[in-house]
Amino acid sequence: MDVLSDAVVAVRTGRPHSIRHELYTPWGMQFPSGEGAGFHIVLRGSCWLIPVEGPPIALNAGDVALVRGDGTHGLADELSSPLTEVGLSTDAAPYREVRHEGTGPSTVILCGAYLLDHTRTHPVLSELPPVVHLPAHLEQHPSLRSAVEMLGDELDRPQLGMGAIVPALLDTLLLYILRSWFERRSQDESVAGWAAALSDPAIGSALSAIHQEPTHPWTVEELGARAGLSRAAFARRFTTLVGQPPLAYLTWWRMTTGARLLRESDAPLRVVARQTGYGSEIAFAAAFKRQYGVSPGRYRRHSSTEAESA
Repeated sequence: MDVLSDAVVAVRTGRPHSIRHELYTPWGMQFPSGEGAGFHIVLRGSCWLIPVEGPPIALNAGDVALVRGDGTHGLADELSSPLTEVGLSTDAAPYREVRHEGTGPSTVILCGAYLLDHTRTHPVLSELPPVVHLPAHLEQHPSLRSAVEMLGDELDRPQLGMGAIVPALLDTLLLYILRSWFERRSQDESVAGWAAALSDPAIGSALSAIHQEPTHPWTVEELGARAGLSRAAFARRFTTLVGQPPLAYLTWWRMTTGARLLRESDAPLRVVARQTGYGSEIAFAAAFKRQYGVSPGRYRRHSSTEAESA
């Protein structure tokens, strides 16, 4: 798997949920803050996105917006329209429709949420701005546009298999949104950080090696050779772009992988240790406790209790 895919898999919890809103002017919706990230796709008409900070953003048909879940935001037909708080169902159904009362011109918007574990957010996602707006009129990102069209067609003409297709398309949509944003960022030569790291051939090859083989006993020299750089030059460049030294990132990723295995499987601790590059349960447990502050067993029990109460 590549770094971006791994980053999403590491923090995703559960399936995405969505609601197709058919609205008639005047209307306004207020979305509360929550765990994860919200998304809005204008399928028909236009509206305003009103973030908690910054100026309002005009959204037109085909536009896609991804909003971080750490702040409230609104959608409205006009900036003067009052906002009514709405929630997003987190029941088993990944999709439902709501038709709002009204007689004015209509707007159709797909609103939803991706549930994310913010306790272990991959740094590749920490650079996202409060709102990622990808306008349709720029005619960029054809793969994203195709995903939006497929999703809109599936919702307009429900057929057998929709319950599986819609969540799969929503997962695909998230990756296309993130890919499109990082591609746009990487075109700016003044931008550093993960956008530059993912587009840098040398650092990108080292990151790919770590993610493809996290159990390998990597050294800085070996990763530098993969990148085609000397040990010192590679270490400096990696630390500047990624934000931490190569072996520190390797340990961080191993522990993140281990935490996901503890949450999502009942594999014995020795198996989890082996799958994260540690030769013994004791070595893995010690490294895990340094990162998380609790033992692997306690972490697994706590995660299981949270899942049962959700």
